[in-house]
Amino acid sequence: MDKRLAVYPGTFDPVTNGHLDLVRRGLMIFDELIIAVALNPKKSPLFTLEERFSMIEAAIRGYRGVRVESFSGLLVDYVKEKGGVAIIRGLRAISDFEYEMQMALMNRRLAGDLETVFMMPSEEFSYLTSTIVKEAASLGGSVAGLVPPGVEDVLKAKFRPKGI
Repeated sequence: MDKRLAVYPGTFDPVTNGHLDLVRRGLMIFDELIIAVALNPKKSPLFTLEERFSMIEAAIRGYRGVRVESFSGLLVDYVKEKGGVAIIRGLRAISDFEYEMQMALMNRRLAGDLETVFMMPSEEFSYLTSTIVKEAASLGGSVAGLVPPGVEDVLKAKFRPKGI
């Protein structure tokens, strides 16, 4: 039997415990999972691709069947190139649904043989976004428990006033 591969795309700027929650849940359904870091020219990430890779790789150390890659272009082309059968997307709130539904339907139109699997995070992460984490950290707030070990330190260093 072939291994079933899913792709979990995003900018992961930075990776959060909500992202890791979906990775763990995804591994209960799929044999392998690629965390696909999007190179999206429309977004201006806080962290470089290398920094995001480093944080994600540290966070998934010990996970079996997960790897980190980057991609650009059409997601469905990337998933097919990798031999994937599904795209994993997180739904935190009803507000996420409309956008995610539109994307899933467009992806289905482009590649009808790929499925989009919507997953809800654990309740404790249902409000969590990378944007909220960055905002709290930029104002000196603690994001402990919201991000994997080490990510809070990277955020503190990023927002530390120059010369300190």
